[in-house]
Amino acid sequence: MARWFPIGNVVLVILGVSVYFGLLHGVLDRMRLTDRAALAAIVAIIVGSFFTVPVIRGANELSINVGGALVPVALAIYLIVTADQVGERIRAAVAAALTGAAVFAIGKVVPVDEPGVGFIDPLYIHALFAGTVGYLSGRSRRAAFVAGSLGTVLADIAHYLEVSARGLIRTRTALGGAGAFDVTVVAAVLAVALAELVGETREFLSAGRRRGREQIALRAPERGADSSGESVQRSDSAGDATGKSEDGPATERRQPEI
Repeated sequence: MARWFPIGNVVLVILGVSVYFGLLHGVLDRMRLTDRAALAAIVAIIVGSFFTVPVIRGANELSINVGGALVPVALAIYLIVTADQVGERIRAAVAAALTGAAVFAIGKVVPVDEPGVGFIDPLYIHALFAGTVGYLSGRSRRAAFVAGSLGTVLADIAHYLEVSARGLIRTRTALGGAGAFDVTVVAAVLAVALAELVGETREFLSAGRRRGREQIALRAPERGADSSGESVQRSDSAGDATGKSEDGPATERRQPEI
């Protein structure tokens, strides 16, 4: 079956242009990556997609594509190692395991080698699913990338182990076999995009609520001053009505005796 147009190529080109013009500086800064490092990773993915390294030979062959798996996995490991907190590292690893299990499960329902569902290639169904699960389990941008990239590779490894355990099927498993257009790359980019969209939306809403509380706090002293002024006026009126002044009680006037 001929694959549909490889959208991974388009995604990488758009990312490269965006990084070059500094449009993704905020996202890369949160992931502890410089613009130069991101561009180098994109170029390495594209160039590395032409190279495949054999790992296991025999009835069930296993190989790894440099651009489709090796570079994204190396980048994911770097993000785990450079995480500030141990909890974030654990969350990223758990998210990768959950994403791998989810992709492996959906592979049973929608195999990659089956014809496309409508106009969507099964390859991209796996990518969309992996990216969504990667974000939901990772939450942060760093953990989402780790989940999207490592998770799909773990799913491919689980598939290879399952086929090898049966010992009945001669197969060839290529991790990241579609190069830069593989599920690994598309899923990682989608997971980070979802994390960025949701994160920016939450920050915008929280900033709006914070501005609202500040405005209420600024209005409170003004209302307090108005209330105190009204109370002073009421006390003055009461003093006039009882014949008292601020200097003390009013003295009673006596009529002269005749």
